[in-house]
Amino acid sequence: MPDATTYGLFVLASLALTLVPGPAVLYIVARSVEGGRPAGLVSVLGITTGGLLHTAFAAVGLSAILASSATAFAVVKWVGVAYLVYLGLRRILTPDATTHENAPRAAEPEPPLRIFWQAVLVDLLNPKVALFFLAFLPQFVDPSQGAAWAQILALGLTFAAVGLCTDGLYALLSGTAADWLKRRMSGNAGFRRLQRYLSGSVYLALGAGAAISGSGKD
Repeated sequence: MPDATTYGLFVLASLALTLVPGPAVLYIVARSVEGGRPAGLVSVLGITTGGLLHTAFAAVGLSAILASSATAFAVVKWVGVAYLVYLGLRRILTPDATTHENAPRAAEPEPPLRIFWQAVLVDLLNPKVALFFLAFLPQFVDPSQGAAWAQILALGLTFAAVGLCTDGLYALLSGTAADWLKRRMSGNAGFRRLQRYLSGSVYLALGAGAAISGSGKD
């Protein structure tokens, strides 16, 4: 474990990084707008789980392999892009369900387990997250304080805990706002379409951003 001063700096740096909205936060907000606070919080757990897996990969050196292989990087990147585009198109193109009077009604909420695993996959299929952990965590590793892999795991757990709190805050705020709007606009088919298009567009934007972002490996 790093000394107290280094660890404190790491916690502050982690807090600063996780408070700034990035792709993970946008995904969580989209999920919260779509399914309310429960869906947002389950997505937070999925994103956090993905981060923990990336930490484990960094500890055993798999992230280094991804960083050094242009082919591996490209495969993971484009699979991730395709998955985000699939989620976006499915959300936009799936029509609202109807009652027996043909009046549109809200679709059935997705099972929490499906939301969780989708969030895990979204995080895992972003190679830039793996490279981030590979570049960020070792900066705070002190070889004199023990095995590097153990320190990386400890730092990764700390980063995940900080992210769990900040991402959870975004999920609660956006989910509360979405739930309030749903109550106010209950029965409004136009609002449900807007909600569907908004969340789907976020997924597509995340996919497009991942596709065009420079990596030095394309």
